[in-house]
Amino acid sequence: MERRDLFQKFVAFTTAVHQTTHEMTKDVKSGSITPMQYSILEYIAVSQPVTLSQISDCQHMSMPNASRELKKLSEKRLCEKVAVAEDRRKQYIRLTEAGEAMMSEAFARIEARFRQRISHLSEEELVRIDQAIDVLMSKVFDSNR
Repeated sequence: MERRDLFQKFVAFTTAVHQTTHEMTKDVKSGSITPMQYSILEYIAVSQPVTLSQISDCQHMSMPNASRELKKLSEKRLCEKVAVAEDRRKQYIRLTEAGEAMMSEAFARIEARFRQRISHLSEEELVRIDQAIDVLMSKVFDSNR
């Protein structure tokens, strides 16, 4: 297989992932937070605990902007900073109970949309998709490679 052709497929695939993610997540956030704040909460929910620099990097935000958004989320009691025992200068960020509840509700709505998208697939197709995701996660999306 030509690596250039594979790359073009990968670009098309990641674009489709972004579009599908947008379609499945629109209207799932609470009206009290912005889309950027939702994106930060979603990242924290699946990766917690995280650092400010991880959020900044993943969300393509400057550290001051990420810090400002986290302050707003903390004021809404959706996330909190926790000092690291080994290094008091370092802080992890995690969801509060309210943040966990908000994200659980959002993920439940996204899951319902996902189940609707796959409702017509056979068991064999579901197994193949599961295997394809495993391969992509271990070979392409694993940041420790």
